[in-house]
Amino acid sequence: MSSAAAEVVRLLTVHGTTVAVAESLTGGLVSAEITSVPGASKVFRGSVTAYATDLKHRLLGVDAELLARKGAVDAQVAGQMAAGARRFLGADWGIATTGVAGPDPQDGQAVGTVFVAVDGPFTQGSGSARGGKVRHLRLNGDRAEIRMESVRSVLALLLEELAGDQTGNERA
Repeated sequence: MSSAAAEVVRLLTVHGTTVAVAESLTGGLVSAEITSVPGASKVFRGSVTAYATDLKHRLLGVDAELLARKGAVDAQVAGQMAAGARRFLGADWGIATTGVAGPDPQDGQAVGTVFVAVDGPFTQGSGSARGGKVRHLRLNGDRAEIRMESVRSVLALLLEELAGDQTGNERA
């Protein structure tokens, strides 16, 4: 269990809010990290591991045209995945990961290209087709390192939003 996951669970508990996860390249690692924290059942709604591109549309509501035009490794796709997780799993917050862990490039994107996203009550574009706050990462390392850094990064992004929520400041 990471300290970031423990802090996510703590802050969600303090706020009385919940989180849902949409994962692609991390294949369930984000959900595993959160649920390794004692008390996570109070705040964790569930997750969708949509590894295949068509599942991002069918299960998470990502725009099919966007997927056809940009592929699965895209900022808007990440934002829509987070919004879809939030909406379909009935959570206050949705987080998402999509990217290329390797060994080969995908959708014209280099290995290490990752997008992490959060959608919640105070994120820009929250609940919209546009999705919430998205961070573009260029990661180095092997497949395992890229995946683990993606987990750390999406939890850090959620923590930033939760910390803003705790102070009463909206994060845009």
